[in-house]
Amino acid sequence: MSEPIGESIPEPRAEQYPAPTLRQAMPTDAAAIHALMRPFVAQRLLLDRTEAEIIELTRHGFVAITNNDGRPQRCVGFSAVEIYSPKLAELQCLAVHPDYQRAGVGGKLVQMCVDRARGLGVMEIMAISSSGHFLENCGFGYSLPDQKRALFLQLRPRHIK
Repeated sequence: MSEPIGESIPEPRAEQYPAPTLRQAMPTDAAAIHALMRPFVAQRLLLDRTEAEIIELTRHGFVAITNNDGRPQRCVGFSAVEIYSPKLAELQCLAVHPDYQRAGVGGKLVQMCVDRARGLGVMEIMAISSSGHFLENCGFGYSLPDQKRALFLQLRPRHIK
């Protein structure tokens, strides 16, 4: 079993380092995943999640961690797929540290989620994101091309800081 990863710490751009290792997320990764997500939540690019919610997402979630090379490991990417039924799953919480964006990490995390859902026999994965072009490059498309909006009815307040 892999060691849990530490808190996110500043590090130079990804091209200066070996590619991170991608693996199944573990509940012990929740604090590091939460730290990775915080800046995206602050920018309102991701919904805020409690560590308990993140722990639940690790069941079908994947992390990208830096290779040790004498430095503390850190979480530089996370994504999860929530399985709703045999017909539908949702890609959630896709986050890649800015230093590792445009290096293939996000695409690999998405593919791992797609592979998990496919392996469980899910028919379709939806993604609600501000990164539409990225997801289209990963093979996602609009179910109804003329209707590109999702509507929501909020039944309880989301945890927002």
